[in-house]
This record gives sequence, structure tokens and C-alpha cells, in this order.
Amino acid sequence: MDRQDYMVNWSNAADKRNIVLHAIGCADAITSYVFGLHLNFDPNMDTTLVEEDAEDFGDYGLTYPFRKYARLWLKEDYYDSLQLSQRQKRATRRGSLLDDVETTYDETIMRDDVEVSEKQSLYTALPTHGMQVHAEYSLYGHFFFLKRMFPGVEKVRFFLDQDSGMRAACLSAFAVDIKEGRCDAFYVRINKSLTINEKRQAMVTIRKEFDEVRKMYPDLTDSAIKLMLIKERMSRVVALGKWRDRWVYHPFPDMSEPEKALCYLTDIQGYDDDHKAWLYNKASLHAIDRFFMQVRRRISLLERPISTPSSAGRKWFGYSP
Repeated sequence: MDRQDYMVNWSNAADKRNIVLHAIGCADAITSYVFGLHLNFDPNMDTTLVEEDAEDFGDYGLTYPFRKYARLWLKEDYYDSLQLSQRQKRATRRGSLLDDVETTYDETIMRDDVEVSEKQSLYTALPTHGMQVHAEYSLYGHFFFLKRMFPGVEKVRFFLDQDSGMRAACLSAFAVDIKEGRCDAFYVRINKSLTINEKRQAMVTIRKEFDEVRKMYPDLTDSAIKLMLIKERMSRVVALGKWRDRWVYHPFPDMSEPEKALCYLTDIQGYDDDHKAWLYNKASLHAIDRFFMQVRRRISLLERPISTPSSAGRKWFGYSP
């Protein structure tokens, strides 16, 4: 499970703000079959009609859960988010992968609602046609959609990007399954900043370390050595963030995920260490990230926009919608 952002160009040179939409996607870890990709956008809603009805209903005087149009971004929501984003400070980025994990937790607890990561800025705008849906509503909708898709599945295991909204939606939709031992969830954090040469060097180091251990234990199979090393990493678990989530460094990343840390979010099943180790070994975002890459490359409208030094936060890309 992961999210991908899509940018829409401004259509009026006098208002150079982009529209940024988010899609939540889920792919099978083994086959890469994509179960769904849901965008936080409703093309059937008319902004003018909704705003007028929201005023008549008194939405702006109600807290979010009791609004008629709670799932949609209204104009007042936009201005409130804009003011909040200008007041909020960003947590300082530190460097290592686990430092980045800690920074994400720091940024999460700065929010008024830990589940809401989406916010507007001076360089973003709401759609002029159709309406943007609050990202947390799309997350919940996506997980309940998956819940309906998997009624006959014996066991479901979710590997999630580190996102508090995604975590909350998953644990809500699959709460009964988790309690009954039919569902597990993991955070997966990848270092995506490494260059291709850094990735290759990391893989050389990993292979060298594995070969050294193999010489020390000539009677063990490669599978047994891998299990032993994962369990050794499990013994050095690191508690991070306000919730003291327990993170483990994966000893065998690959070129697509050259540095990886994992957190078992639903550790209530009573699995033994061997079982947990193989679950940690399975955890990956590769299937959905590869699909996202294919989307970028094959659909020109969704290619990444180009930033320029003079853009001051604004982006305009000739292929973008």
C-alpha cells in the first residue's frame, strides 16, 4: 500500500496555483496484481451547488464528523488549511533512515489530527470542475473497498508506507480480522534518496556480509542463515515515535529497496520468532511502487513535473493536465 501524488497545471496565468490530487493504491506482493487505485476526486460534484447547500445546511458551524459534506474540500476548509500550514513548523530532517522515521513521527504529532496529512499551501488550489475529497476519506474508502473484496481470503497481510492515516484506516476496516488473527499490518519505510551507484554499493556490502556469515556456518543452508540474521536484527529492535513503535532494519534489501526498515503494527497474534522473521522478510512496497512507476512512464499526463529555481514552489509541466 502506498500513495502517489498527481499535479494539475494552472489554467489561468493570473493564478499560478497547482491542483495536487492523491491516489491510494494496493497491489499483491507476489503477483503485483493491482486491487485498486483510488483518487481523492469526485467529478460528479458541482462546487457552486455544494457550497450553497453547505451554507444552508450550516456545515461551517459544525465539527467535521457532523457535516453533510465532511468528505469534500470546501472553500473555508481550504483557507483554514492554508493558515494552518503557514503556522506549522516542519520537523528537522536528520539523515539516516531511522532518523527519517522519527522525523515522520515528529511531523505527525504536530498536526491537529494525526490522521490528516493533506494540507493546502500558497501554491495549491482546489479543482474548478468536480471537487477534491479529503485524503483521509479516500483512505478509509479504499480499505473498506478491500474489505469487501477479500471475504474468502484466509489471511491478509498489509505492508503500508509509514502514514498514520493509512494505519488508522487499515486497523479500522480490518479490526475484527486483526483480533481474530486473520490480518496483520506492517509499516515499511524505504530509503528512496539513494543514487544508482549507492544502491549498487549497498548490495555489494550486503553480499559480502552474507558470504562472511556463510563461511562461519558452513553447515547451514542459505535459508537458515537468512532466518538467523533476521532474528538477530529483531533482537536489536528500536522503539521510535510517540507511540514507541518497534522498528527493525531489514538485513537483505534489494536494488529496488536498498535500505529498508519495518514495524510490525499488529503484534498480538503470539507468533514465534521464526514466524515473525519470515513475515519481516516478506514485507515490501515493491509491487505497488513498480505500478506507480509504470503509471508515470506510460501515461504522459501523470509524469512528474519539472521544478525550476525561479518557480518559487510552483510547478508547470507541459504534459500535465
